[in-house]
Amino acid sequence: MKKIGLTASTALTVGNMVGSGIFLLPASLALYGGISLLGWVFAAIGAFTLAVVFKGLAVEFPNVHGGPYAYTQKVFGDFAAFIVGWGYWISIWCTNAAIAVAFVGYLGLFIPEVVEQKILSILTGVSVIWLCSAVNFSSLHMISRLQKWITILKITPILAVICIGGWYVDWQMINLKNLSDTNLFQSITATTTLALFAFLGLESATINSNSTRDSEKTVGKAGVLAMSITTLLYLSSSVVIFGLLPMSTLQESTAPFADASAVFLGNTAQYIIGIMALIVTLGALNGWILIQGQVPLAMVNDELFPSFFGRKNKKNAPYLGIIISSFLASIVLIFRYSDSLIQVFSFMMNLSTLSVLTPFIMSILSLALCLSNQNKSSRSHNILIGFSLLFCIWMIYGVGLEVFLYGMGLIGIGIILYLIFKTSKR
Repeated sequence: MKKIGLTASTALTVGNMVGSGIFLLPASLALYGGISLLGWVFAAIGAFTLAVVFKGLAVEFPNVHGGPYAYTQKVFGDFAAFIVGWGYWISIWCTNAAIAVAFVGYLGLFIPEVVEQKILSILTGVSVIWLCSAVNFSSLHMISRLQKWITILKITPILAVICIGGWYVDWQMINLKNLSDTNLFQSITATTTLALFAFLGLESATINSNSTRDSEKTVGKAGVLAMSITTLLYLSSSVVIFGLLPMSTLQESTAPFADASAVFLGNTAQYIIGIMALIVTLGALNGWILIQGQVPLAMVNDELFPSFFGRKNKKNAPYLGIIISSFLASIVLIFRYSDSLIQVFSFMMNLSTLSVLTPFIMSILSLALCLSNQNKSSRSHNILIGFSLLFCIWMIYGVGLEVFLYGMGLIGIGIILYLIFKTSKR
């Protein structure tokens, strides 16, 4: 099997991080004002330390498949690995619900009723989830070819806003004011938590470590390079958008990049960017739905998940795992759509972020225990591990009590299902 190199691994990680989240995220952050720029900075710092943790794990466990799931299983065993896989799976279908909301927001540029009428918003969001699910019932080869072309379009709207919009920025509009009702610490915490959602996928290079050439060196470098590129894109585009649109306008926007492009290129550009954002959103949803079927399948192969999740159709697609995951994403989307579109999107982002923090924390602990057992711990390693753990704990606090209770409830359900599954096997 031909293995991928540094360039391909970096591109894969950047492609997984740069999804639909960034296209609606500026509107969510605008509710807090310019102080959210600090949220971007802190999220980038925290995500970068996590990328360094995964770089260390790639050195200790080269040529493994599954990233955080595989690392946890090797260090802590099956139960911990199940919790990581379960949390990662929850994060994926929550992310898919958020992506569907972002799609609805940009579709509102062309069909305003889709955003204005809640029932129509729900139907559209659910429909696009199941449309992409149907696509994923096809062969992996066809899906990968589709994703390759969509990935090319992902960065184009962001670069257009940065490179062209930068000349039109009103720098007096950019400040660090806190427009929320919360204090400075709470606002920075909330915006950092929201911004971290855009960096989810930073661990992507580790998942395909066994398919990467010279993985011991390549995987870690790819993660750090991808983080650097993505951080530059996110921070630059956010500064430009904050300097093009008043906060009051941005807070009500359901298509921030399209609205920003209209400032310097007119309404025609607004619709062009809107179309590209819709394509990117569909591509992101299509890619994550592919993964939402593969994660349970990997756990089935390790005998940690009910076997029916591994059922495949004639195209070799794990159709039942995809159906169950998309059903859960649809339920979450319907249940939360009593709020405004931006509030729904923010809730989905926070729940997805909380769910993926479990795999992150277990990965940090895996590196710590591995280094300790081999007497490789150093002061720099201890600082890295301690800082990364504190950052993850801070983000758990940042999601808020409501999201935390939802997340703990889902983890509790997972533990119960694991015990039932193991008991039935015996």
